[in-house]
Amino acid sequence: MDIADIRSRFPILERKVYGKPLVYLDSGATAQKPLPVIEIVDRLHRELNGNIHRGAHFLAEECTSMYEESRSRIKRFIGGDERGEVVFTSGATAAVNLVAYSWGEAMIGAGDNVVVSEMEHHSNLIPWQLICERKGARLRMLPFDEQGCLRTELLESLIDGRTRMVAVTQASNTLGTRPDLRTVIDTAHARGVKVLVDGCQGVVHGGVDVAALDCDFYAFSGHKLYGPTGIGVLYGKRELLDAMPPFLGGGDMVDRVSFEGTTYAPVPLKFEAGTANYIGAIGLGEAVKFLSEFRPEDIEAHEHALLERAQRALSEIDGLRIYGTCPDKCGIVSFNVEGVHHYDMGMILDKLGIAVRTGMHCAEPVMRHYGVSGMCRASLAMYNTAEEVDALAAGVRRAVGMLR
Repeated sequence: MDIADIRSRFPILERKVYGKPLVYLDSGATAQKPLPVIEIVDRLHRELNGNIHRGAHFLAEECTSMYEESRSRIKRFIGGDERGEVVFTSGATAAVNLVAYSWGEAMIGAGDNVVVSEMEHHSNLIPWQLICERKGARLRMLPFDEQGCLRTELLESLIDGRTRMVAVTQASNTLGTRPDLRTVIDTAHARGVKVLVDGCQGVVHGGVDVAALDCDFYAFSGHKLYGPTGIGVLYGKRELLDAMPPFLGGGDMVDRVSFEGTTYAPVPLKFEAGTANYIGAIGLGEAVKFLSEFRPEDIEAHEHALLERAQRALSEIDGLRIYGTCPDKCGIVSFNVEGVHHYDMGMILDKLGIAVRTGMHCAEPVMRHYGVSGMCRASLAMYNTAEEVDALAAGVRRAVGMLR
């Protein structure tokens, strides 16, 4: 890949921070936006804004067409079978909550249980806690080991006749671990248990084919996939979505409405109540179109080379520990340095123009596993360079020299 050309299409990468070139290593929190995404969102606001699925005028019809084309494009991008299996949400958090509240309300009862991995982001943990508390069900944890590898061999012992769902990440936002989803899904399905996959990091690092994966639900956010904020996707198998009751009620999700009763629109509209974030959805479709210019294996190879370079350089720093050393991890490096607080490290790196994430990364059980209050995290993307990785290592060395 021509990284210089790619970087030229992300305007924000040209700016300086504190007089220094921006080194953006926080794409795991939110990725930067390429020009095609910025331009389509701007054009929609300037020229084409019209509420979808309602108006008979040109603007409304044009926006509706672009919105539904984005749905089709995303369906192809994730390997879905039909457009109706792609539901637009406000993000992955909303997508998981939709499943937990709609499917979970109907399918989880007192005495049942849900299995969630120990490495989940809070958005794929707390919704399951809430539904279990409300329904009198139990939450079971699938642990990971000291390397950060998910112990999938223990899953069978956690599943019984009362297990209703297994919720697992495709790639940990903290450890970079990519669990063996084939084993997870096959083990669950053999016992009649459904599987929801959090694809926020996985869809970016390596992509997904939901049909081949055979997961029942798959959730991801647009803003981590180089798209706008406030938009996400829930993929669900058609027969499951058809059987689920609506999560939110309002306009555009109905067939017929009366005081005697209401019938609902077919999926996916049944789950898209109110005025959808159609501008965000169209922007996400443009991000997917942009990504489709590149071979996924080329992006993956570039990010893997940067990951290895970063881990090698950081490992040479005295007292530095990298969390998550499982083979085949994605482009995420979380670390701490003995005697240095992660927040102090992040602040010094920031003054050097280097943006990393500090804290618990919305994964407090991971922090508790390692007995730490937080970590520094550098997350890589297709636009990062070897020089930026070297700048990170040099910045960490400088911070250690100042803080110790």
